[in-house]
Amino acid sequence: MRRLVAVLLIVGLWLAGLYAFADRVIHSTPAAEPEDAADAIVVLTGASDMRIKEGMRLLERRKGARLLISGVNREVKREELLPVTEGSKKLYECCVDLGYEAQTTLGNAYEVAEWAKAKGFDDLIVVTSDYHMPRSLLEIKGTLPGVKLHAYPVATPTLDARAWWKSWRSSRVLVVEYTKYLAILARDLFTSVTSRFDHKEDQTAGASEASAEGSAS
Repeated sequence: MRRLVAVLLIVGLWLAGLYAFADRVIHSTPAAEPEDAADAIVVLTGASDMRIKEGMRLLERRKGARLLISGVNREVKREELLPVTEGSKKLYECCVDLGYEAQTTLGNAYEVAEWAKAKGFDDLIVVTSDYHMPRSLLEIKGTLPGVKLHAYPVATPTLDARAWWKSWRSSRVLVVEYTKYLAILARDLFTSVTSRFDHKEDQTAGASEASAEGSAS
């Protein structure tokens, strides 16, 4: 009986979290126009080209000095991506960088971190799909601690966020993304606890060594 209660409690918490996650996605768009300009803008590529178009529009409105498009297909040449941005060729040539290494969200985070550190940027606008934004922010924060991030989520045309439970496709997208989000939270929590434990062990070992040296003298 206790096991059943425990299972029902876990399932209930998971479902409550899922609905909270879906509500966060629903109310994240349309994204508010950034009041102040950041150092730069980063776009995480995906199934929808709207991410790239919105990133370019932010660059044209001078919301950042440069734009990084992370996770570009290695077979796509620089000149081939220009029409997708629907932006100025002059601005594209001077102020847009393409990242070809990232193939996952974690890969995006590392690519963004390497680029931001090389350019000296510590204030970024992050552009990605609405459902993808929570996990993206977690990953980027992990690779760029201390850097200020501004979310600019883009609505997903194929995702009916407001009635996601009525569509198998929309339900699958949100459930999978929510599960990945929880996995990142669990990983970060485990890493934090492990780091604190290792730090305490180091302090204890240091104190023991100091005590032994004092006794010997």
